[in-house]
Amino acid sequence: MTTTQPRPTTYTPPAKHAVETDYEQVLDDLSSASVSRNFDPYLDIDWDAPHMAVVPDDPRWILSSTVDPIGRHPWYQALPEEKQIKIGMWRQANVAKVGLQFESILIRGLMQYADRLPNGDKRFRYTTHEAKEECNHTLMFQELVNRIGMETKGMRPWLRRLSPIIPLFSTLTPTVFFFGVLAGEEPIDHIQKDFLRASEDMHPAMSAVMQLHVAEEARHISFAHNHLRTTVPPKGRFAKFLLSIAMPIVMRVLCGAIVVPPKEFEREFDVPREVLNEIFWDSPQSAAFLAGVFGDVRMLAEQCGLMNPVARRVWRALGIDGRASRYRSEPAYTAS
Repeated sequence: MTTTQPRPTTYTPPAKHAVETDYEQVLDDLSSASVSRNFDPYLDIDWDAPHMAVVPDDPRWILSSTVDPIGRHPWYQALPEEKQIKIGMWRQANVAKVGLQFESILIRGLMQYADRLPNGDKRFRYTTHEAKEECNHTLMFQELVNRIGMETKGMRPWLRRLSPIIPLFSTLTPTVFFFGVLAGEEPIDHIQKDFLRASEDMHPAMSAVMQLHVAEEARHISFAHNHLRTTVPPKGRFAKFLLSIAMPIVMRVLCGAIVVPPKEFEREFDVPREVLNEIFWDSPQSAAFLAGVFGDVRMLAEQCGLMNPVARRVWRALGIDGRASRYRSEPAYTAS
């Protein structure tokens, strides 16, 4: 499988004053949008409507054979429908739980970051808006988990144990923290957009949650991209070199921790180890999915001056290299 698009040229940052002016305007626009277009999961989702009920043996919980990495594997497709439904419900509940846990880490980090900002800094208002929106997302995700009724743990155990420490990076090394923000937001956003584009017969509770989350997450991802494009290029050569190596490592480690189900999934459903390895990430399809998740981040790395020859080798060694997106949220394009 080969890509047909040329690699973008190296990003040349504009003058410092122009960057600062543009960034200030972006912060104003994002803050205004947070006020004029925001959602409340208990006002905008009709949880108690009859069509939203979670009922036994509903085939709409069967995982997508075109989008979900588990759903497209022959092992899953060969299972009886009853077990496919149960796995699908567990999988979707666990994805929601992971989203909740990630948002919780992000909220704590954003509030610590905002606490260190000086009076008058426009980042304070936007990051606080974002934290408020993420609080609504945690309510929404937990409501979905509760209604599905599956007992799921969410993130892998090591990440759950580290979760109290990760927010500290927002003040110790803010750039790496925002790498981590994108490492969590980009895969979740990518997967949810793929589901929504596929227009398959999803359960309405799932589609409502995804639509609301994708709508607000666009702002959050836009902030992280603009923040890094503004703050990274002025750094010294050695600092940027270290960041260029850290960026793909953070992306790969956190993507695996967030996307791959915890050990409980393997035990609960007797999933053969070789099947799980194929799903994440040994098959050509799963490898293409992993690389495709980070097209926007590779574009950002180019724009920030973080895609040097050594960094390219790290991206390639981690299996997350490929064509950079030409614009944010560009659908993955490959040609055989």
